[in-house]
This record gives sequence, C-alpha cells and structure tokens, in this order.
Amino acid sequence: MIRSIIGDMDVKVDTDSIRYLFSTMFLAITGGQVVVVQPGYVQGLVEFAGFSDKQAGYITSAEMFGFLFTTLLLIYVAPRANWRRLFVTFIFIVCIGNFVSIGVQQFGSLALLRFVVGAGAGGLVSLGFTAVGLSSKPDRNFGLTIVLALSYGAIVLLAMPMIFGFLGMKGIFMLFGSFGVAGLFFVRNAPVSGEGQVHVETEITAIPCTLKRMALAAILFYFIAQGAVWSYLFLIGTAGGSTQQEVATGLSFAQFAGIVGGLTAAALGARIGRTIPLTIGILAGIAPLMFLFGTIGAFAYAIAVCVYNYAWNLAHPFLLGAMAAFDRSGGLLIYTVAAWKLGLAVGPALAAAIITESNYSNVNWLGSAAFALSLILILPAVFAQARLAKTAEDSVHQIESVSAVCD
Repeated sequence: MIRSIIGDMDVKVDTDSIRYLFSTMFLAITGGQVVVVQPGYVQGLVEFAGFSDKQAGYITSAEMFGFLFTTLLLIYVAPRANWRRLFVTFIFIVCIGNFVSIGVQQFGSLALLRFVVGAGAGGLVSLGFTAVGLSSKPDRNFGLTIVLALSYGAIVLLAMPMIFGFLGMKGIFMLFGSFGVAGLFFVRNAPVSGEGQVHVETEITAIPCTLKRMALAAILFYFIAQGAVWSYLFLIGTAGGSTQQEVATGLSFAQFAGIVGGLTAAALGARIGRTIPLTIGILAGIAPLMFLFGTIGAFAYAIAVCVYNYAWNLAHPFLLGAMAAFDRSGGLLIYTVAAWKLGLAVGPALAAAIITESNYSNVNWLGSAAFALSLILILPAVFAQARLAKTAEDSVHQIESVSAVCD
C-alpha cells in the first residue's frame, strides 16, 4: 500500500510541472490548515470547547511548538531521508491526531495532543514549502500556494459558525483529519529529496552569513507578529462589539483580500525586485492594527482585517522568495521554515501573557513592533542580494558582448 502511495522513486520529477506544483502546494496546505483558520479555531476553543482565552492561546502555542519541533528536526533529517516517506508519516500523524482530539476535553491532554498534531503538520508545511521553493520561480509559486491556502481558509472560516452550531469543536477536528487523508493522493508527485532538483539561475546568492542570520531573525519577528495578532483577531473583533457572525464574515472577506495579496505577489514575481513589495506589505500590515482599539464597528473591523490580510499575503511570498534566492539548494529554506514556525509558536504565547482582562490592545502593539523590526532586519540582505544579482547580470552581458565580437 505504501509503495502505491509514494510511487516510482527512480523517476526525477519536473519541479516546474503543474502536477508537481499543485501536489506540493496541497501538501503544504494540508499541514497549514490550523494556521489559515486560526482566529476561528481559537474562538471555537473558547466558545465551544469551554477553555479560557489564555488557555486557547496556550493550546495554539503548543501546536505551533509542535510545528517547530519537526521543522528543527528536519534540518538534520531532510538531507538524509526519503521525503515521500516523510510526507506519508506526517499525514498519518495529522489525521490520527485530529480524530483523537475529538474525544479530548482536558486542557493539559489537549495541549499535549495538539503538540503532536502540530509536529506532523509542521513536517508537511516545512517539506511542502521547501519543495515549492525548488521551482524556478519561487516568488510566484509561493504566492500561488498562499492563494490556494487562503481560498481554503475563506471557505472554512465562513462555514465555521455553522460547523460549530451542529458539531461544536469536534466538527473542526473532523474536517482537519478528513482533509489530511486527501494529501495521500499527492505524495507520489513530490520530490524524493532536494538534491539534483535545483534550477541553474544567474542570481548570485553568496551574501555574507551575517546578513543571512539577520534575514532569519526578520522571519522570526515577522511571524511572532503574525502569530500574536492572527490568533486573537477573532476575539479582538468580538471584544470591540461585533457579533460572532459579523467577525466571521469580516475574516472571510479578509481571506479573499489575502488571496488578492497572494495573486499580486504571484503576478509581480521578482520583476520589480523585492524591496518595494516587502516595504509596502509590512508597513501596510502595521497600519490597520492602529485602528483595532476599543469599540470597533463591524464595517471598520472588516476593512481593517482585509487590509491586514492583503498586506500579510503580499509580503509573505517575497520573504520566502528572498530566502530561496539566498540559497537555491533549498537548505536555507529549512531554517527559514524553522524560524517561521518558532515565530508562530512564540507569538500566541506572548500575546496570551500580555492580555489584561480581555483587553487586546497590547497584542496590537506587540504585532506592530515585531513587524517593524522584521522590515529593518530583512532589507540589508535584500539590498545585498539585489546588488550581486545585478553584478552577475552585467557580467553575463559582458561575456556575451565579447563572444559576439570574437565571432
């Protein structure tokens, strides 16, 4: 049975084919289900599973630490292991863990179980995004991955009130487990490893290690901000006076705004560079947080979260594309996903620690500061890589000119 799932491992895959790209994107999305619907997920833990807002934050954080655990493990395992077998293992962990979660009601037991589920999901996200990054146009394909993820998230967020009404939190765990099973049909199209899959490009990626470390720190702070804000965005809306359905509707529209952001990134690719999109995306992510204080009308909330989600999903592909450009073997992307997952793990826990009596203002300030720091840290590496790429391009043109004269 396993052999029929993983397919022929002697055939090299085409990392630019539609089959390859859709399969690796689907596997990444299978692992990232909780992240794309996290506001509704946290709301479900509070309203329908009976946990406090702090407990919900810690359960979410435990799941993200599970993501982190496997992502760090893959730094050492991925270069030596068969990726398809790893995909199958992670899918089984996600499916079984979600179905078992249906019957767990104790805070400590559920937090531990969600850590295990997160470990499987983190493996899918890490290998899935790394596999997408092996394609020749990573910025565009990361953008398309995010578009697909947000399309799934928009549908689920809109349906969440109905799912909660019929099945409570059990319905969400059933959905996550069932969707995970579908991932088994796409494993055979994934790479066996990252070796020998890289496209040769003119981009020179040998920026100094110091700048690479700064870029990794930028990823960490960016996703600390995202993890903190996104986890509590539903509760920020209800605390501001909107009903659950109004907030769910606003977040569903925000998912579509995020889709537009991802499509914008996919359309632009690396054609105008990464500096402008990153700057606009990160600053535009800070701006709406300044409006989410106190009483918030449903329309104002919807506009703010739409701008926020558009900006996040515009910047996100360019962040990952930049990291892919720094190391085309995919090695740095494994570390990038580790920093990403560490940020998503730490963010909800930090947010939970600074909430005061259901007042979420500190969450907005935390998110704004971490976003700003990420921009400051990523730009030097992007500037350096752009200069090296320009130098390489000029050198190629010189060689071609000399060859033409000699001919």
